[in-house]
Amino acid sequence: MNQAAAPTPPFETEPDSSFDGIAYREMPHSIEAEQALLGAILVNNEAYDRVSEFLIADHFYEPLHARIFEAIAHLVVGGHLATPVTLKAFFDHDSTLAEVGGPAYLARLAAAAVATPHAKDYGRAIYDLAVRRELIRLGEDIQAVAEDSPVDMPPSQQIENAEASLYNLAEKGRYEGGFQPFKTSLTTALDMAAAAYQREGHLSGLSTGLRDLDAKLGGLQNSDLVILAGRPSMGKTALATNIAFNAARAYQTELDEFGREKVSDGGIVAFFSLEMSAEQLATRLLAEHSGISSEKIRRGDITADEFGQLREATELLQSVPLYIDHTGGIAISTLAARARRLKRQIGLQLIVVDYLQLVTSSGRNQDNRVQEVTAITTGLKALAKELNVPILALSQLSRQVEQREDKRPQLSDLRESGSIEQDADVVMFVYREEYYLSREEPTEGTPEHLTWQEKSARAHGLAEVIVGKQRHGPTGRVQLQFQADLTRFGDLDHFHQGYDGP
Repeated sequence: MNQAAAPTPPFETEPDSSFDGIAYREMPHSIEAEQALLGAILVNNEAYDRVSEFLIADHFYEPLHARIFEAIAHLVVGGHLATPVTLKAFFDHDSTLAEVGGPAYLARLAAAAVATPHAKDYGRAIYDLAVRRELIRLGEDIQAVAEDSPVDMPPSQQIENAEASLYNLAEKGRYEGGFQPFKTSLTTALDMAAAAYQREGHLSGLSTGLRDLDAKLGGLQNSDLVILAGRPSMGKTALATNIAFNAARAYQTELDEFGREKVSDGGIVAFFSLEMSAEQLATRLLAEHSGISSEKIRRGDITADEFGQLREATELLQSVPLYIDHTGGIAISTLAARARRLKRQIGLQLIVVDYLQLVTSSGRNQDNRVQEVTAITTGLKALAKELNVPILALSQLSRQVEQREDKRPQLSDLRESGSIEQDADVVMFVYREEYYLSREEPTEGTPEHLTWQEKSARAHGLAEVIVGKQRHGPTGRVQLQFQADLTRFGDLDHFHQGYDGP
C-alpha cells in the first residue's frame, strides 16, 4: 500500500489536493470515516465484530489507519482488549504516528468515536471507497495490457481476464454471506413451500413443461446440477431443447410488494450448444412447433400452407427469452463468465450445456480426462450454486450399455462416472426401446419376427426418462411420448398402450 499524507487530527478538514495551486488527482477516500470507525472500535470492541466479516486492513486508504486496524484485529481475535493504552506498545517506534502526536492520536480517535450501532455503516463506506479505488486500478491495468499486450494474448483472452477480475472484485468481501440464524432458513423453506402450493402443478422448482417428469422431480431446483445422459440417438438434445423452450415460453414476471419486478413463471434460458449450431437448434424448434419435419424444412420440400405454418412458428419463437451460444470446445471459465454476464445484464433462470464431454477445463489436466471432467463438473456445480439457477448438463454414456441384454442405462454407465455422479444433484437417463428394436429385426415369417412386431408396436413412439439419482426425492422411471420426425417429447396419454404411471 502506497504511503499517503499523514492523517489529520479529528474534526480537521483534509488539505486541498494541490501543490502551489496545481491540482492533482487523489483516489477516492474518507479519512474522517476511517477515524470514526477506529474510534468506535477502541471505545467498544464489539464494533469490530460488526465489520470484520467484510472489512480488512487493506481497505483503509491511510496506511497508519490500516496498521491500527491490523493491531486491533490481532488483539481482539486473540481475546484481548483493544484500547488506546493496549495499542500503545504496537506503535512505540512508528514514525507516522509520532508525526500526528504519537499515542495521543489514539486517544483522539477514541474521543471522536461514533456510536457502536453506526460502526457497520462507516465500515461499508470505507469498503465501498476501497472498491472504487480498486476499480480505478483495474481500469488502468486493462488499459496498460491493451496498449502493450503480448503477441500470444488475443483480445478475447484480455476480455475474459478483465471480466474475471471484475467479478472477483464484486464477490470479494460482499456484505451478505456467513452464518445466518436457523429461523431464517426455516422462513425461506416455508416461503418456497408456499410458492409451490400456489403455483400451478405445485412445483417448487422450474417446470420442465412435461407433467409426469415434473411430478417426479418437483421441477428443476435452483442451485442443482442436473445430468441428462444417454447413448447417441436416444434424444438427449431433443429433450434438453424441449425443456429449455418450455421454460422460456412460460416466462412471466410480476411486481412484488415493493414494486420490483420478479419472475413468476418460467425463465430466461442460456443454452450452450457445443455440438450443434444455433441454426440446427432453431430448425429443430421450428419443426417441433410447426409440425413439419426438420428433414422437409432442410430440403425446402414444403407447400405454401406449410410455409405459412413455419412463419407463424417463427413469430412465436422470436418472442421467447432463449439465448444460444454455439461456441465449440468452450472452456468452463468462459462458459461461467458468459453466464454471469447474461444474468447481470438480462437475467437468468436456467442453463443448459450440450454436452459435458465437449467442455474443456481451464487447468492443466487436459492430458488426464478424468481429472478434466472432475474440474468441469465441479465448476458447473459451483456455478449453479453461485448464480442460484439449475444447470442441465448433457452427458454421453459408455459403450458398455450396448453389451447388456437390458440396455436401460445405469449410473455406472456414465463416462468418468465418479465425478459426474458425485457432483450431480440429479442424474437422469433417456432410453428408447424402439431404437434398439429397429436394429434387431429377425427374419421375416419366423415366430421371433411375430414377437418382435408385437414388441415394436408396444414401444412405438415411447421413451423413458430414468431418474437414477435425486438428492431431493425418489428415483424411478417416467414414460414420455416421442415423435422422432419432429424430435419432440410430450406427456403420454395415461390410457395409451397400457401406461401404468411414473
